[in-house]
Amino acid sequence: MKISLDEHYNRIKSVLIWILVFNWVVAGAKIIYGQLTRCASMTADGFHSLADGASNIVGLIGISLACRPSDADHPYGHRKYETFFSLCIAGLLGVVCFHLIEEGIKRFRNPVTPEIDSLSFIVMVVTLTINILVMKYEYKKGKSLQSDILISDSMHTRADILTSLSVIVTLVMIKLGYPILDSIVTIIIALFIAHAAFEIVQQSSKVLCDTAVIIDVKRIVDIVLGVEGVKTCHKIRTRGRPDDIYVDLHVLVNPGMHIDKAHKISYMIEEALKKNIPEITDVVVHMEPADKTC
Repeated sequence: MKISLDEHYNRIKSVLIWILVFNWVVAGAKIIYGQLTRCASMTADGFHSLADGASNIVGLIGISLACRPSDADHPYGHRKYETFFSLCIAGLLGVVCFHLIEEGIKRFRNPVTPEIDSLSFIVMVVTLTINILVMKYEYKKGKSLQSDILISDSMHTRADILTSLSVIVTLVMIKLGYPILDSIVTIIIALFIAHAAFEIVQQSSKVLCDTAVIIDVKRIVDIVLGVEGVKTCHKIRTRGRPDDIYVDLHVLVNPGMHIDKAHKISYMIEEALKKNIPEITDVVVHMEPADKTC
């Protein structure tokens, strides 16, 4: 059953609020204990989790704008604001990345030996478990709700999981007498974050730059040809978000067809496409006589 736009965004907001709470709990545990033990990699991982929380806030702002109905200035609606604000998440990741690289370089110049104990491992294992559960839940919800914000944020959390694993390995190596790895892993974490930011920018730019959403246009052709009165169709274009697709296409009909009949067929095409591909929200049909040279 198709839910309303308001209900759709309320569900996304609910997910983001819960994820925000968990991210800040995880971030607080890592940062506080990382500072107490002078472990730069653990503290860096904590700031990564803190950036996760900040991205949740950015996501909530984006969703609040995206759920607004269409108006005179935005006749196509505001849903791309969600995609736009996912770029803001990438920007936050970039700032965190720069800070961590800077911190890693400082530790190379002025080495500090962290004070690692059993509680350090407990903090990392518990927060890692929380992150894994959060990532799986958010990604699953992002896919089911077709939300750019949730999917990009889950990718952010996935990077956090990888960095947490690297921190645990670093703690082991520090205990074995290799404190220099603390600085190295801090920089590696920064690179993980940079990669996550790149993936978010790559996906969001596809929507904002009107990359084709439906690559296999044969699916559209088959649906359109199933409408009585249609000879063929061509010049099919799609754009928008995966859950908000706009379709333009040219349809050839009998050249002697009355305008009323052609108009009725255009409506039938729109209804058929929306019924078979629920993600389509708008269809523009250009009618042409079948004998016209394409």
